Amino acid sequence: MLYLSYLNKLNFRRVINLFLLWASYRLSYLFKKPFVWAVPVSCSIEPLNFCNLQCPECFAGNGSLTRPKEMLDVFAYQRIINQFSPNTTFLTLYFQGEPLLHPDFAELVRIADQKGIFTSTSTNGHLLAKREIARKIIQSGLKHLIISVDGTTQETYEKYRKNGNLQQVLDGIRNITEMKKELKSKTPFVEIQFLVMRHNEHQIPEIKRLAKDLNKLTFKSVQIYNIDKSDLLPANKKYNRYRQNADGTLRIKRRFRNRCWRQWSSVVIACNGDVVPCCFDKNAKYAFGNVFEKPLKEIWYGKKANDFRRAILTNRGNIDICCNCSEK
Repeated sequence: MLYLSYLNKLNFRRVINLFLLWASYRLSYLFKKPFVWAVPVSCSIEPLNFCNLQCPECFAGNGSLTRPKEMLDVFAYQRIINQFSPNTTFLTLYFQGEPLLHPDFAELVRIADQKGIFTSTSTNGHLLAKREIARKIIQSGLKHLIISVDGTTQETYEKYRKNGNLQQVLDGIRNITEMKKELKSKTPFVEIQFLVMRHNEHQIPEIKRLAKDLNKLTFKSVQIYNIDKSDLLPANKKYNRYRQNADGTLRIKRRFRNRCWRQWSSVVIACNGDVVPCCFDKNAKYAFGNVFEKPLKEIWYGKKANDFRRAILTNRGNIDICCNCSEK
């Protein structure tokens, strides 16, 4: 049902745009030179960059985010949507921070949905405990809702989700499921995301039981930015994205290849308008430009973006934000 909902957003123009992106990406990888023949099919826009929790490996939660706390203006957002909506099919309303804290979050979704764009977001779920918020989100047209549930008991949950309340999150999930039935809505598709860590991996069977009546359950490997937090890594190697070197440092299991489809297919826009390479550039270190200062298309095809693509194609392992990425 989720994929069908996405496919329904495709039209001839968007399919041609996707094909041109794929072809230019393959040619770029072959010749180690960036060719970009179309605009991104996917976009992430950050509603705001602050949060109600203090998760230790989250930049917004642990204080590592050096960008000022900001919130995206709805009219500025509308201008961004107008720039890419004819060709873009997928929008993620999330980068850093808790998106549902934005007072006009439902309006942000509605604007994109009316442009025929598939919308998704990721939340810690606490605000869904307010039935009116749950109702507005369903009525907005949101197609995909990811809710993080990293434990099945309060004691386990709050070890990572600092200041979090598991019962409040579960109440929010119940509100969404009940409200969908009440409003006779098939969307949003509800996905529970379980971040597997050392202290919660024993609860995997329990989270499977808890999520059995929902649309999807995903197990995700934890990202480590602080080596002192390596005790978060699970013992089960299946859910551990790292190998430990002899000196104690960590490295991604997957072999680095000098390519990245994201640099051709998608764009990430911070709430202040900065266009960054991907979701790993938390502090906009590699910003290509600002969408409030120049057109997105000009930034997308610009020198900074192509210089970054060229670096990806020649020596991706030397780019610091890539070193924690599991993208093949």
